Amino acid sequence: MTFKIRNVSLDDAEGITQVLNPIVEEGLYTVLDTTFTAAEEKAFIQSFPKRGIFTVAEHQESGVIAGFQPVEPFADYTRAFDHVGIIGTFVSSDFHRQGIAKLMFQATFEVAKEKGYRKLFAYVRSDNERALAAYLSQGFEVIGTAKQHAKVRGEYVDEVLIEKFL
Repeated sequence: MTFKIRNVSLDDAEGITQVLNPIVEEGLYTVLDTTFTAAEEKAFIQSFPKRGIFTVAEHQESGVIAGFQPVEPFADYTRAFDHVGIIGTFVSSDFHRQGIAKLMFQATFEVAKEKGYRKLFAYVRSDNERALAAYLSQGFEVIGTAKQHAKVRGEYVDEVLIEKFL
């Protein structure tokens, strides 16, 4: 299968919800606990920060969105963190183990450098071994664990803090 990594468009909102909502509903791989409508996702895309990076992986033959990867500025209340971005990576279970995350990371790293980012940072659920392995394979390093950092479905979840210098 061939995938095209490209910038997000408003027309991708429905496809993104089709990737994200099953992950949220499963309750195992993200701390997000609420599903999103296409209209809500479209509003998110419209208001995405100008310095942000938001890519999607599109299956070339079918046009289906197989995954997406947003990077948002770490903090907009000070210029001290202009070099730091928060990254998230989501791949549909229908497309696991096909190299999609690797393709998105490659594209994102290049654009991030162009936009002046020097470091990418992420929080990964400590029980999400697949996501942690994906990030570590791309050069991210574990820098700590935030104990009981999120509460998902009534249970506290630790999050592993990871970073990569570009």
